Amino acid sequence: MGADEKASSLVQGTLHMLILKTLALEPMHGYGIGVRLEQISKGVFQINAGSLFPALRRLERDGLIRGEWRVTENNRRAKYYTLTAPGRAKLKRETRDWEVQTTAITRILDASLGEL
Repeated sequence: MGADEKASSLVQGTLHMLILKTLALEPMHGYGIGVRLEQISKGVFQINAGSLFPALRRLERDGLIRGEWRVTENNRRAKYYTLTAPGRAKLKRETRDWEVQTTAITRILDASLGEL
């Protein structure tokens, strides 16, 4: 089983929220975002470039992040992304919605026949 097969799939729509959260911590380039998400999730989420970079383009197009070309610590050019004010507001809303949904899902999964 390959690394991609072992990694959990992200729930539809959560990748954008996780990218916004990562950029709320600090500006970084695309590869760094993928590495950081894998580190923080302790390897549960391994984001492939085919998902990550289109998501970054959508977020930038929507004005939620801003990209700027810079030289990396390895003396290479990379696009560094920064969270914008609208991106910060969207992250706050999505985080609140996610918490409500996960609480409801937990209640459903923990329900016993006597509670129904």
